[in-house]
Amino acid sequence: MSGTPETELDDAALAAAWGAEVEGSDGGEDAGPDAARVLNQAEIDSLLGFDSGPSSDVELSGIQRIISSGLVTYERLPMLEIVFDRLVRIMSTSLRNFTSDNVEVSIDNIVSLRFGDYLNSIPLPAMLAVFKAEEWDNYGLMVVDSAMIYSIVDVLLGGRRGTAQMRIEGRPYTTIERTLVERMIHVVLADLSQAFDPLCPVNFRFERLETNPRFAVVSRLSNAAVLTKLRVEMEDRGGRLELLLPYATLEPVREMLLQQFMGEKFGRDSIWETHLAEELWETDVELSAVIDEQWTKLSDVMSWREGSRIVLNATAETPVSLRCGGVPLFQGRMGRRSGRMAVRIERDVPRREGEP
Repeated sequence: MSGTPETELDDAALAAAWGAEVEGSDGGEDAGPDAARVLNQAEIDSLLGFDSGPSSDVELSGIQRIISSGLVTYERLPMLEIVFDRLVRIMSTSLRNFTSDNVEVSIDNIVSLRFGDYLNSIPLPAMLAVFKAEEWDNYGLMVVDSAMIYSIVDVLLGGRRGTAQMRIEGRPYTTIERTLVERMIHVVLADLSQAFDPLCPVNFRFERLETNPRFAVVSRLSNAAVLTKLRVEMEDRGGRLELLLPYATLEPVREMLLQQFMGEKFGRDSIWETHLAEELWETDVELSAVIDEQWTKLSDVMSWREGSRIVLNATAETPVSLRCGGVPLFQGRMGRRSGRMAVRIERDVPRREGEP
């Protein structure tokens, strides 16, 4: 269907006006709000969710948040949060004794993520301590950042307060620095074992110290893990400690960590116990009176026909066994009462060890 000449003229006029507007917006300095604008790097990072600022550690944004929402959806472990809260209190005291300084420890956040994603996000340089949970037969990871390393070296070697932290980047850590940090790691691991004691006794043993994340792989890169970020403040010095526990490491105590409070599964409900006991007393129980038992070959049983006779070894004086579900309860004598067969109970049958 062809259009009228008036319609064709209108379309041509609109196209010409649109072309003039586009050319004006590209070359003119006083372009309107609809003019094309190039995004700067900060806006691009915000759109993609890769902000480098402090807010990026707390909450993702943009496309990265949409992608990650379907990747890491692991269950919360309420009791684990209580364990780490206990760890903070214990560490504050032990690090004060270790450094002879005023130390404050706090939790930044506790998140679930993939092990491989965390390895790629570790800020270097840093020290990575691999430790083993002996009772659980699995491993965990502790990361000490550069600021914490230089702060602990400074405070243990008698550095004065109020002085700027000395950071020499681009060189490997010296033997003295590694030794001092390793001593602090032993203190933190002992505190972590003590924090888990009310829930489950476990000993976290230091294995090795690495500076390259590739050599500190303690789990599959796709496995889930719990990351706890701790901030250690020593007045004008301090840094971060990060504890990474794979879910595979926590699997032996997973049921305990799912509790809302300590000892939840051992709580007693007297109302429910009373109701259950009353209902059990009203339960119907089927008893079987066994006169005699015989062992017979299967071939003999298969040869039985109508009219075959089975001779029992019981007599009129042989005691009858009363059983419930195959468990002997009483023994008595067979007789009659009011025209019906009856058994008079004479004694209880003692139960053997292992029987219900």
